[in-house]
Amino acid sequence: MISNQILQNTIDGLKGITRVDMCIIDTEGKVLATTFPDADNYINPALAFVESPADSQVIQGCQFFKVFDDHQIEYVLLANGDSDDVYMVGKIAGFQIQNLLVAYKERFDKDNFIKNLLLDNLLLVDIYNRAKKLHIETEVRRVVYVVETNREKDGNELEKVRSIFGGKSKDFVTAVDEKNIIVVKELAENETYEDLEKTAEVILNLFKADEDCEAYIAYGTVVNEIKEVSRSYKEARMALDVGKIFFEEKNIIAYSALGIGRLIYQLPIPLCKMFIKEIFDGKSPDDFDEETLTTINKFFENSLNVSETSRQLYIHRNTLVYRLDKLQKSTGLDLRVFEDAITFKIALMVVKYMKYMETLDY
Repeated sequence: MISNQILQNTIDGLKGITRVDMCIIDTEGKVLATTFPDADNYINPALAFVESPADSQVIQGCQFFKVFDDHQIEYVLLANGDSDDVYMVGKIAGFQIQNLLVAYKERFDKDNFIKNLLLDNLLLVDIYNRAKKLHIETEVRRVVYVVETNREKDGNELEKVRSIFGGKSKDFVTAVDEKNIIVVKELAENETYEDLEKTAEVILNLFKADEDCEAYIAYGTVVNEIKEVSRSYKEARMALDVGKIFFEEKNIIAYSALGIGRLIYQLPIPLCKMFIKEIFDGKSPDDFDEETLTTINKFFENSLNVSETSRQLYIHRNTLVYRLDKLQKSTGLDLRVFEDAITFKIALMVVKYMKYMETLDY
């Protein structure tokens, strides 16, 4: 349960303080961590010690200790040194490792609970019963973040994200698949959506140092009860997908900022195709040349303002009017009319959504 790296760091730190060499061997005879080179010589004595009734014993001039987890032997700890305090140092080291086992086991249980909570694998009564046993508050404000990178997730990335939240047991960092890291964050009463954005930026900055790694972060809405955490998670997942389609330039996207893209994302593809066919008579609005598309996008950016659009495109007002007239003749939609502009804007978004869905393996 505890990683070998954590075990190694623990005995390295203890050796630095006490100057006593140590080694940790599991019950199958595998050396997990050591501070001295000839630890393999003690494998067979360690296996024999596991079968013995003693909790501690001196073998080959080395002090052996059993480390238990729920009355089951988890590790054999060796303390090796000339000091008269080797026994006491070994007992302290064993106590430290045993506490680590308890802490990691509790984190594992909480991690399992959070995963099942996110995936809706728990009955309502189980949610509250298990939360109570694990000492997790049920009626506090929480929000879920989903972090996705352009490379396969590993343990280092999980620990990297966990490092932001320090030792706060009220926040949970976990994963339910190979692609995403999930953060369930507890919020104070005065934390706003602006604060959520700042937290997302802090997480994003963790990955910016690595030039080969690009990260995307999405977060759901704030929920007030533990049973609603899965809703915030689903919202964050949707925000991540919708953000890739309609907000490509953003690395952070909030579910509350998705706008009409959230509705389009939930439309069935056959309905989208029917809509495009009815509006454009079988043509696609993204078949226009680059100049026309640039004109359309800039016109939308400037809230259908002809003067401002022509100024930003460095063209005469009449030239812009000519282009809009030409577009009206080919599509039957006049972008200067609000209703037609809305139809055209939605059509562009629908086509973008359809193209994205085609790239997925459905």
